Amino acid sequence: MTPRPVVLAALSTEAWDLVFDDGRRARLQTLAAPGGPLHAPALDAPTLDDRLAAVEVLVTGWGAPVLDAPLLDRLPRLRAVFHAAGSVRGLVSDAFWERDILLTSAAEANAAPVAEYTLAMILLSGKRALFPLRTADAQHDLRVGPRAGGRIGNLDRTVGIVGFSRIGRRVVDLLRPFPGLQVLVADPYADPEEVAAAGARLVPLDALLPAVDLLSLHAPALPATRRMIGRAQLATLRDGATVLNTARGALLDHDALRVECASGRLDAILDVTDPEPLPPDHPLLHLPNVAVTPHLAGSLGTEAHRLADAALDELEAWVAGRPPRHPVHRADLAHSA
Repeated sequence: MTPRPVVLAALSTEAWDLVFDDGRRARLQTLAAPGGPLHAPALDAPTLDDRLAAVEVLVTGWGAPVLDAPLLDRLPRLRAVFHAAGSVRGLVSDAFWERDILLTSAAEANAAPVAEYTLAMILLSGKRALFPLRTADAQHDLRVGPRAGGRIGNLDRTVGIVGFSRIGRRVVDLLRPFPGLQVLVADPYADPEEVAAAGARLVPLDALLPAVDLLSLHAPALPATRRMIGRAQLATLRDGATVLNTARGALLDHDALRVECASGRLDAILDVTDPEPLPPDHPLLHLPNVAVTPHLAGSLGTEAHRLADAALDELEAWVAGRPPRHPVHRADLAHSA
């Protein structure tokens, strides 16, 4: 059992108030050595030098400073960072990886609400419940017209998951209770047996695209994935398919998507865009078959408490001498967000 360490929560005041309610702040206090401030929204003030010199553990989150060489030099006793948020890309630096510091992430906890949102959008899109019906004739056409006999409904539909990531895996699992939905997965790093065990089938992206009624993106934003769904890929989707993006806007060519949606051939549900937010006059905001939500799939409101719980669980395990559940290593960033 490690003695209670000197802990400092380094995240913005807004994130501190959202993620750590009174009960979770109290839990953090029980895991930390007494004395000194528990939270600091910024670490650049020289008056914090003495405090930082003693800190052994940082709990970070949205708004945390970059752990670069100058800051790390002021944290000579730092041994662990428990990140109460998802991606650590904006948190760490080359200098961080040169030190023997444990890093964990709450990305798994943040995956839960995104997967739940994705499930809801998949089911609603199957019923075409998200797009405004402007006339009574449009309602009639939707219920009994040609499109109603084609791609409307949640039976005999195929969902394509691009990226067997934390969120992609959860979406596949959440789709299990819906036998009318076949699930295909495209991911060059996924194990076919793991995908099959989850209830889906692994196929190459070029085989997945023409086979799906809904395409859901869950890949990380990397140089190799930028605009991975562009004009050529969208053109292979079947008529009436829906494109759903809850990952990163940069994965999707918005100009190509606009052309396809404006023609009426494809529909789209975008929780992330590029740029984000879209300017008010962007054509995608004004198409009747495009739904844009303001990046609300991730942890919001009470859901953010999961992030605190994940970080506190890791801290508690570390104090007790148990291994971390969700460590992050430098090599992980080559293919994860």
